[in-house]
Parts: sequence; C-alpha cells; structure tokens
Amino acid sequence: MIRTDFYNKYGKRLIDISVSFFLLIIFSPLFLIVSILLYFQNDGYVFFFQERPGINATPFRIIKFKSMNDKRDKNGNLLPDNIRLTRLGRVLRKLSIDELPQLVNVFVGDMSLVGPRPLLFKYLELYNEEQRKRHNVKPGITGWAQVNGRNAISWKRKFELDVFYVNNCSFRLDFQILYLTFLKVIRREGINQSESRPMMPFTGNEND
Repeated sequence: MIRTDFYNKYGKRLIDISVSFFLLIIFSPLFLIVSILLYFQNDGYVFFFQERPGINATPFRIIKFKSMNDKRDKNGNLLPDNIRLTRLGRVLRKLSIDELPQLVNVFVGDMSLVGPRPLLFKYLELYNEEQRKRHNVKPGITGWAQVNGRNAISWKRKFELDVFYVNNCSFRLDFQILYLTFLKVIRREGINQSESRPMMPFTGNEND
C-alpha cells in the first residue's frame, strides 16, 4: 500500500519535477555534447528506449543514452552485452552519464528520483507476493538497493531493500539515498553496472 502522508502524496512529486527540471537545464551542455558524439558513433541513434513496468506495473518507456551497438551473430541474435559495449558507452557507464536521460522520465512522471529500479517485464511473473510490492511506488533513478550494494548483493536482498523502501518512504530516507548516490558516483563505487561485476538475470526465488 502506498503511504498517504503529505510528502508521499504531494511533496515527493513536487521535488521530482523541480529537481529534474533544474538538472536538465544544468546538464543540457553535457546532453548536447554526448548526443552529438553518440549520433556519429551509432549511425544516428542517440538514445536507448525500452518498455519497463512502472507503478502498479504500468508500462512506460525508459530512456538511456545508447551505450551499446546492435551487432548480431550469423543467426541474427544480438551479441553479448560486453562485446556490444562501445568505448564511449563504457565511459558513459563508468561515470553514470548513460542514466541521465531518465531525468526526462522523472519530469513527465513515469519515474521518481528515488525508488526501486525499473526492471524487465519478464521478471514480473517470477516475483513472490512480497516482492511485487516494489511496484507500489514509482521506480527511481536510484534506490535503497543501489546504495546498499547493487550488483554485490543477491536478487533476494535487493528486493528486500526495495520493499523496505516502499514501506518506509520519507523525505529523510530519500535525501539519505540521494546523498549516498552522489558520494558513490563521485567515488565511482558500484552505482552502475560494470564489466567486472555484471548484473546477472533474475531467474526466480528458488535460486536465492
């Protein structure tokens, strides 16, 4: 159940709108430079779009800078991610710049600055009842699981942290998560997926 205090009903959305708009303005020169570089590297394709489940598992299109090419094998299947990751894409991921276009998702209301990360639709049928609670709030650019280990912890632990966030969402917790995210980005500590510690697919709770 979604918390119904003033912050969760009104304050969180007001902060999302104002902060995302401010950051889009501040980072607009960086957006422009990265977009031009990606345009020439990826034959005109700058952004990666993918349908993800949002609040109440409602579909929305997540936006990221395109960090991988679309090379395929002889059977027409996409090559592994680590092979398709471009040099520029590797830099964007290392600096977490590939996630910046999600500020647009936040501004239009598909996402929040803070919340459980939006995963793939194929995972929905694998969740247990408790894990499905992660969809009781909007997904976020960063979240409680991201600042508490991300790829270094199990899927079960990630979902426990997501549900903890859903049950305890507050201005104080959001501020804490944003502050810790800022520190981890500055220190380059495990906010983004890496080649050395990739995010393995979720295959169900029997493996946790």
